[in-house]
Amino acid sequence: MNRKENFTAGFIRENPVFGLYLGLCSTLAITTTLNNAIGMGVAVILVLVMSNVIISCLRKVTPSEIRIPVYIVVIATLVKIIQMLIKAYAPALDSALGVFIPLIVVNCIILGRAEAFASKNGIFDSALDGLGMGLGYTVSIIVMSAIRQLLATGILSFENPFHMDQVIFSLKLIPEDYVISMFSQPFGAFITFAFLAGALAAYKNHQNAKEAKKEAEAKKQAAQLAKEAK
Repeated sequence: MNRKENFTAGFIRENPVFGLYLGLCSTLAITTTLNNAIGMGVAVILVLVMSNVIISCLRKVTPSEIRIPVYIVVIATLVKIIQMLIKAYAPALDSALGVFIPLIVVNCIILGRAEAFASKNGIFDSALDGLGMGLGYTVSIIVMSAIRQLLATGILSFENPFHMDQVIFSLKLIPEDYVISMFSQPFGAFITFAFLAGALAAYKNHQNAKEAKKEAEAKKQAAQLAKEAK
């Protein structure tokens, strides 16, 4: 796999949320507003990139018997730093995300990339992998949050996370009489996730079918050419 494929894997082929079904606890819980999604997404990107880089640096000196505890210590330290920064500079976001910021420590995406990629590859490739997976996760929860917020309130809005009284944009797209408040509840989160995961699976199946058809046609042409050559 080249670097471009490695970087883009987290968006479609190995999307951590809708493809690999990782990090679903935080995804289902915090995707009620764009502010929550972007705040959590940025935190996960930072932890993913930095943990991948550190673990890649330590991979040759970390005994295999204790590698998982080492990964967890590295990730937990980074998460605590991010949590303290959010608490200091974006307290409203810290209150909104609550316990799900420290729970990044046990997010399967973070530990999974450390074990599957960073522990086996160089620093630059590991950082690229972390950035790609983090962006894939962030885009996924932003899409899910936008759908839920819009259907539940009729408004798509985003506030400055450092000054929550400063509204960056607010668009009222659905009249109040037509909103579906259910989408702000857990059941709405499951419904939204199911539709998006199903849509991604259908797209991947369609792409696989196209590739299989191309391969079959290529083999048929090769066989025809071989027959003509004889």
